[in-house]
Amino acid sequence: MEFRYRAKDGSWRQLESYITNLLEDDAVNGIVVNSRDITDRKQAEQRVVAQLEEKEVLLKEVHHRVKNNLQIITSLLNLQAGEISDPATQSMFRDSMGRVKSMALIHERLYQSTNLAEVDFGDYVTNLTRFLMSTVSGSQGRITIATDIEGIVLPVDEAVPCGLIINEIVTNSLKHAFPGGEQGEIHISCSRAKGDQIILVVRDNGIGLAEDVDYTNTNSL
Repeated sequence: MEFRYRAKDGSWRQLESYITNLLEDDAVNGIVVNSRDITDRKQAEQRVVAQLEEKEVLLKEVHHRVKNNLQIITSLLNLQAGEISDPATQSMFRDSMGRVKSMALIHERLYQSTNLAEVDFGDYVTNLTRFLMSTVSGSQGRITIATDIEGIVLPVDEAVPCGLIINEIVTNSLKHAFPGGEQGEIHISCSRAKGDQIILVVRDNGIGLAEDVDYTNTNSL
């Protein structure tokens, strides 16, 4: 048990007591109470808790500021893209916006989460694909994105590159897999393998790669 008591000098102290029933012991025939002053330990624990809470607030602020800075970059790219008349160059700016946004979303998820070190990957992918659908003209209504990602939590340094990979593949599928207004589906799944490995699969039921395309030797990302 723990007790709070007032010492002779008027200060409050914390006491930890261990009570042992020795009434059945013929040599003792009583209840033994061993107590010790744990005030210093309690105060140290309170300081540690306060420091952890302070670090948590600071870390939240870091994620919030990183997210805001990345969104500023996205806005600047968007403004610049609006002044470009060349479709190819404008498309490159739009793609860059998507990559920056995919990173900003991670910090937004972390800022809103109670776990500031890891990302709920399923929730993140849902928000990322929703954003990508809104950026590729004509994709909404005819292309659906299905996800199968449950219980997958990733640290920041793994979530960022995985998010960028998904960004590239899904953007490519939205632009090129369903030409001529065709309908289709993009499917993203993530599952645990042996050990600490995770298998990430992104596929679509579109036209596939052309026979003359060597995906190991291209000029694009």
